[in-house]
Amino acid sequence: MSMAAHSQFHSYDSQSFYDEMFDKESSVRTHYEGVHRLFGRLKPSELAAKHATLQQRMMEEGITFTLYAHNQAEPLERTIPFDYIPRIIPKHEWEEIERGMKQRVTALNAFIRDIYHEGRIIKDGVVPRGMIVGNKYFRPEMAGLDVPQDIYMTASGIDLIRDEKGKYYVLEDNLRTPSGFSYLYKGRSLMSELFPDLYLSSRVADIERSLNVFLSSLRSLAPSGKRDPFIVLLTPGAYNSAYYEHTFLAQQLGIHLVEGRDLVYKDHKIYLRDLRGLRQVDVIYRRLDDEFLDPLAFQPDSLLGVPGLMNAYRAGNVAIANAPGTGVADDKAVYAFVPDMIRYYLAEEPILHNVPTYILARKEDRDYALDNLDQLVVKETSLSGGYGMLIGPAATGKEIAAFADAIRRDPSRYIAQTTMKLSRSPVMMGGAMAPRHIDLRAFVLMGSDAHVIPGGLTRVALTEGSLVVNSSQGGGVKDTWVLSQ
Repeated sequence: MSMAAHSQFHSYDSQSFYDEMFDKESSVRTHYEGVHRLFGRLKPSELAAKHATLQQRMMEEGITFTLYAHNQAEPLERTIPFDYIPRIIPKHEWEEIERGMKQRVTALNAFIRDIYHEGRIIKDGVVPRGMIVGNKYFRPEMAGLDVPQDIYMTASGIDLIRDEKGKYYVLEDNLRTPSGFSYLYKGRSLMSELFPDLYLSSRVADIERSLNVFLSSLRSLAPSGKRDPFIVLLTPGAYNSAYYEHTFLAQQLGIHLVEGRDLVYKDHKIYLRDLRGLRQVDVIYRRLDDEFLDPLAFQPDSLLGVPGLMNAYRAGNVAIANAPGTGVADDKAVYAFVPDMIRYYLAEEPILHNVPTYILARKEDRDYALDNLDQLVVKETSLSGGYGMLIGPAATGKEIAAFADAIRRDPSRYIAQTTMKLSRSPVMMGGAMAPRHIDLRAFVLMGSDAHVIPGGLTRVALTEGSLVVNSSQGGGVKDTWVLSQ
């Protein structure tokens, strides 16, 4: 079916980039035919009504994201922009992604265990020692410490993109406190309510079972294999940008939502203060970074963590997910070595490839990058959320010069990557469909086996032409449907 048949598509450009819905001949891809048919026949008034209902529901349920803007005195709490045209992934494509995700997190988990124990990958010269011991997220306190089930990354968020040929690449690994779970689940709930016939007829893979997998993964970490462990979600508090997600997950998983001040260290154990006294905590799913976990072990002025937590952890009386020190593996320079980790630990070739990456601590890579900054994306190795980036093709001469100076001063802080032509997907803008760049955050849960939540969260760069999809930079999200057959 040609897109020209529907007014919503009349100015839609599917020629410049890989488009999720349309091929190069502007024909609808088979797996999108139902979506195209429905949105093509809906009147602008009907679409506006759907949008109003969506916004109302998000406000009623408090589906918000706190945005900290550099030019604002106060943080802005807003509903996360949600586009109701689903992204659809055929079963065969998803199966390839799923295999690649499981392979990747298995290797990353093996890498984290290795660097805190034998350090074989360093001794064998696969990964430079300086890149590890000088890493911002390397925690010497974890050296030699065995973690429950050898699982360092209970929950991971791996970001994927597609190039102009439709090939998937891994853009980034998020292994400390990855976010986005709540938007995945609430988006699915809203879509099944707004478009029930489309949802049911599309035979979308279920995501509800993954919540049980998540809870089982946390339970499996309990010290001494305790059958009915007491699990809490440790949040920095209501002012955190992802606080809505913390409350959502605690409710959905049936675990307690706590702040550091609610917990107390005693006799090498961690307890929750409640009306009945002290209750021993077995597993902590933490949503704050390492440096705030325990002021006695890390940042001494932290008021968010629990004094003595690391002592209880070392004693084996409490489990922490994700384990402290996992951040060393989501550093953007270490990312470049993940294909080597897969070969080293698993003796396999990577199923999903990295974006071509230049390590600017290497003179050859640095010289190339400095000569081609207007064509590359430059990132600070330890930052996330779209911060500390230069997108060369969209940057001014002044911005490029500033990054060049920063690279020359401290090259180890940066990596550069080929600017990828991210795929695009239709979003509804002012009653008509418009193409916008997207990525996909795939969530992997590790317990007795690795489990990939079907679909993950598609993130959208809502500004025309922008490649930055992060919510912290004004991006939005959409539901991701994996077809079950």
